Amino acid sequence: MRVTVVRNQPEAEIVCSLLRSEDIRCFHRPTDFAAGAFDGALSSAGAREVVVSAGDLERARELLDAQVEEEL
Repeated sequence: MRVTVVRNQPEAEIVCSLLRSEDIRCFHRPTDFAAGAFDGALSSAGAREVVVSAGDLERARELLDAQVEEEL
């Protein structure tokens, strides 16, 4: 289940690192947002979605929401 969409691969790595530190398995992959906009560019360019299992979705969202609140 998609938990969030971020701007690029480095941001997706940061999000996954946070989730994994809480024992939530995740991965990220390119989205189809603006499909073709980065043809020929590095694979790290463009939006990426972070995906977790359905059973971890609620907890993952809570962790990410808490992180955003801390940054504000």
